[in-house]
Amino acid sequence: MLVSRTIMVLMFIALSNSLHASEPTVDFQNDLQPIFTRFGCTTGPCHGKARGQGGFQLSLLGFDSDFDYEAIAKEGRGRRVFPAAPELSLLLQKPTGQVPHGGGVRLEAGGEEYNLILKWIKEGMPRKVKSAPKLVNVTVSPDDIILKNEQSQPLKVTAHYDDNTTRDVTRLASFQSNESPIASVSEEGLITAGTITGNAAIMGRFMGMIGICDVAIPRPEAVPAKEYEQLPRNNFIDDLVWTKLQQLNITPSDICDDATYLRRVTTDICGRIPKPDEVHKFLEDSSPDKRARLVDRLLEEPDFADHWANKWMDLLRPNPYRVGIKAVLNYDQWIRERFHQRMPWDQFVRELITAKGSTFRNGAVTLFRDRRSPDEVGTLTSQLFVGVRLDCAKCHHHVFEKWSQADFYSFAAYFKKVGRKGRGVSPPISGSEEFIYAGTKGSVKHPVTGEEMEPRPLWGDDTVDPDLLDPRDALAEWMTSPDNAQFAQVFANRVWADLMGRGLVEPVDDFRATNPASNQPLLTALGSHFRDEGFSLANLIRTIAASHVYQLNSDINERNAADNRNYSRHYRQRLRAEVLLDAVADITGMPQSYEAMPPGSTAKQIWTHRTTSLFLDTFGRPDPNQDPPCERQPESTVVQSLHLMNSENMHNDLVNDKGNAARLADSKKEAPELTQEIYQLIYGRNPTANEIQLVADLLSAENADRRQVIEDVMWAMLNTPEFVFQN
Repeated sequence: MLVSRTIMVLMFIALSNSLHASEPTVDFQNDLQPIFTRFGCTTGPCHGKARGQGGFQLSLLGFDSDFDYEAIAKEGRGRRVFPAAPELSLLLQKPTGQVPHGGGVRLEAGGEEYNLILKWIKEGMPRKVKSAPKLVNVTVSPDDIILKNEQSQPLKVTAHYDDNTTRDVTRLASFQSNESPIASVSEEGLITAGTITGNAAIMGRFMGMIGICDVAIPRPEAVPAKEYEQLPRNNFIDDLVWTKLQQLNITPSDICDDATYLRRVTTDICGRIPKPDEVHKFLEDSSPDKRARLVDRLLEEPDFADHWANKWMDLLRPNPYRVGIKAVLNYDQWIRERFHQRMPWDQFVRELITAKGSTFRNGAVTLFRDRRSPDEVGTLTSQLFVGVRLDCAKCHHHVFEKWSQADFYSFAAYFKKVGRKGRGVSPPISGSEEFIYAGTKGSVKHPVTGEEMEPRPLWGDDTVDPDLLDPRDALAEWMTSPDNAQFAQVFANRVWADLMGRGLVEPVDDFRATNPASNQPLLTALGSHFRDEGFSLANLIRTIAASHVYQLNSDINERNAADNRNYSRHYRQRLRAEVLLDAVADITGMPQSYEAMPPGSTAKQIWTHRTTSLFLDTFGRPDPNQDPPCERQPESTVVQSLHLMNSENMHNDLVNDKGNAARLADSKKEAPELTQEIYQLIYGRNPTANEIQLVADLLSAENADRRQVIEDVMWAMLNTPEFVFQN
């Protein structure tokens, strides 16, 4: 046995020496890894899973060449690759089905990929070939196409290397569509258009790098150019949306009426429904600039600041059971004060991510009391402020993007010197004071290599001065720089989504090449406008609200019924939970009382989700135990409908002797005037003749109780989509 092993070793050495006599030509990283990735060996269900498969583990999607080389060439006791008889290597026999393989047949024996692996083994299994170039980027061609329904188009994927050479890697690339019903793509890269009008992004991935082909599928019926030329153009938003609609042969809906605009813009800007006197004055006003003047007035209201601060508290609010209720209150007050001060967004972010001091005196530092490790803070700030979800890269290379573990921990390193003094977090009650400061020590290490990571931005060439006391200052400078276009675009996209019903990028905090904007020129223009206007939220809202696109009604026409991402009409939204609850209070005339809040407070002023409210919870308020960022779920549910119909609190407010129903019942108003006040109060519009007649008939019915009729009418209206939704 010992003799046979000695002979085998001598044979291996002799074979290796003969193979190394000439320079190898097959590079593991450039030539072999793409094969393993393309044929599924490195995917999650196979050897790319966390613990591998069948005792054989590879890095997910081949993102760690060194790890994969070790696993293939040096592990497995020489069975995976067998230089003395390369054809007997399990690396070839299993994927070709010559030996039982749980993953089935993946390679064709004697095929192109088989022969390349065989050649690599024969050449001595080199890790790197000296002359092998480095992959720089990947492109897809064509990168922008317009297809007719059910038309096909093959794609070509080209790899570009640092020696200025290129290589057609279409056969080894993987493909994916972000909108398969609009345009699907085969494993070979053949795009096939569906029968739905719209846009799709086709991704071609090769070795962790991605190229994108934008596909447009217009409606088959052409629209005369004159129709688009005649559309109103209030500002750049209209120009860019009409251009996109013209490309798709979609025509926009008509402009909304004044009552719809009033309710829409009031709920959007101030988070409340319009009051009856506002409705009356606005509908009676015949001046051409009344919509612009309305927006200006709403932007000056305190409700504007509270409404938008409430949105950001969803995204930043710490867990009260972890940080202590006083820290939550101070954090909420800090955020609200900045919105009331109309602080520019770049300044807000700079102050937040560089905050120092006591959790009892500077609410912003609560961020660092809640998120106690550099990677936690890095994950939150990258997602909120530059729209990059780094979560995946904490454990492995991001599946759909370029972010690696090195990127993740380098970004987290900006927070490595954050120091803390005082009593830390002690669940379930953490009421003590803590001080956050810039320390002199701290490190973030790569979990695989053990390398200590230095702070590095996600893009750009900015480096951090090693003598800088607080690396967070460098991060704030990079993040809020006017040159960092994505910072402005991410915020502008959030505001656009709130006002228009859908973000240009969805989800709003997931900016990546494989999730492109539905209208990139518009996103770019909005970001530039926001930056040029001094990062002013009010100015951004004013511009969007002034556009003709914002003022479209929600009715469909024959050409835009299927459109849900190009803004050819207004997309209806359910009103936010706090807006609905405040509306119920206004309509019933019975102010709500909330725990830990002064009398007269509104729902949007509540500073902790621990405040008990079945109504708010039913309509989507985030769980107080849920870590931010908490994106509200806008969907309507059966539970919400049942709550409106059966809410004891709402019923009691509606029938209260001090409420609006009782006041209206005691008034001497006739049916037309009475109906008008009710409709202006609940719907923000005047009633139709039929609606007036219906109420009149109910009031004049035999044995009709005037107050009971009014209560029933108001209850019925509160249970309609017109109340719950914004048109």
